[in-house]
Amino acid sequence: MNPRISSFNAGNRSSGSLSEMVLRDMSRRTFLQGNGFSLGAIAMLALGQAGRPLQAAEDKHEAPKATAKRIIYIHLAGSPPQHETFDYKPELARLDGKEAPQSFLDGKTFAFIKGTPKMLGPRYPFRQHGESGAWVSDRFPHLARHVDRMLFVHSMRTDQFNHAPAQLMTLTGQGRFGYPSIGSWITYGLGSENENLPGFVVLLSGGQLPSAGKNAWGSGFLPSVYQGVQCRTTGDPVLYLSNPSGMQNHTRRASLDTLNQMNQLAYDRYRDEETRSRIGQYELAYRMQLQAPEAMDIGRETVETLKRYGAEPGKASFANNCLLARRMVEHDVRFVQLFDWGWDVHGTGPGDDLMNKFPQKCQETDQPIAALLDDLQERGLLDETLVVWSGEFGRTAMNEARNGSKFLGRDHHPDCYTIWMAGGGIQGGVSFGETDEFGYKVIQDPVTPHDLQATILYAAGLDPHRLSYPFQGLDARLIGPTEEARVFKQWLG
Repeated sequence: MNPRISSFNAGNRSSGSLSEMVLRDMSRRTFLQGNGFSLGAIAMLALGQAGRPLQAAEDKHEAPKATAKRIIYIHLAGSPPQHETFDYKPELARLDGKEAPQSFLDGKTFAFIKGTPKMLGPRYPFRQHGESGAWVSDRFPHLARHVDRMLFVHSMRTDQFNHAPAQLMTLTGQGRFGYPSIGSWITYGLGSENENLPGFVVLLSGGQLPSAGKNAWGSGFLPSVYQGVQCRTTGDPVLYLSNPSGMQNHTRRASLDTLNQMNQLAYDRYRDEETRSRIGQYELAYRMQLQAPEAMDIGRETVETLKRYGAEPGKASFANNCLLARRMVEHDVRFVQLFDWGWDVHGTGPGDDLMNKFPQKCQETDQPIAALLDDLQERGLLDETLVVWSGEFGRTAMNEARNGSKFLGRDHHPDCYTIWMAGGGIQGGVSFGETDEFGYKVIQDPVTPHDLQATILYAAGLDPHRLSYPFQGLDARLIGPTEEARVFKQWLG
């Protein structure tokens, strides 16, 4: 994490000058990154700062105490509407069907809304639950039992209004490709507690990748050993984990030893950290053959547990993934990322509207998430496991009506949305922040993706302002280069 000087140790070859051999074996990208990084380190040396963090960072930020040893991050790709989930807006119902005020439209850019849209009131009734009296849509009867364990953040907002950039901003801190995901940063900062399983596991449901693709769990410029490992619910937990037909385990071990020797020679020559990552990944894959099949086998669960989640062994589903997430944290996996596709409720047809698709998605996720919270609590894991529920942005208070569609739906809206968290030291029974009476803009305690990321890192025991990696002459961070990101310590118990 401190500035380092890159060096190229090419060794000797039988032909060509040293510089020719180095340039021949390096990609242009590696050359530019390495030398640019060296120049930055030389500048730091000249200032007498190399080899240590900036003094201002040391003085300004106290060391956090970890409350969350593990994190389960549930990302609902496409983004559910806050008006039909957890942000109760009865006043919006009064304006249902009326033209949107001009103040809602001035200076705004929408993904699909054209002209003057009609206001769209909440489509489902809300009720208060728990001692906290939190308002919850009737689409989430199981989660409603848990409101006193949850902290609702109603005042999230972002600066991205298209899916891929917004997902990247939410998960990597930047709205463009090439940056490490939060799971990668946490495993980079803390390492893995189980040497036989990845520190960062990814589970997909909904039949599609998120719009940001695998960049949503990529390691960016961090060594690739920190990227998320995508696991499956059918067949091998990880593709090509099993030995090929006809290969015995001792043969696999011998071939890996030879491959590792070759990679070590390459590392000794060029000092490329990716080569060391490759060695580590091969070794992890070998060790995973022993533990991953058992850890990923939900068929070992009792009939009662399967019924509680609505899980069915051998099938791909969000319910199975929630149960797998519990098994992963039981096996000390540091960060489990669940992606569920299908929440992009534009209302262009029954496959993406509020009256057909949305209740289907609620039904698919409500019971499994509630079961996950119950299961973690009963097993003594919830206090040290942070569960996060989030999309990438909000939805408009107006009906989209794209091309005159008669189906009801909401367009993308970056100005406000709701997330919730539970466990991992989070204060339960709390609602933080507030939107206006139409759920259209934040009017109290705005929270940015960088604020949320900073607070999650802090809960994991990492200082978000000092957790960095040298990249292109900067100490790059999840929260970006400025000091604007805030840690909301009041969220933690």
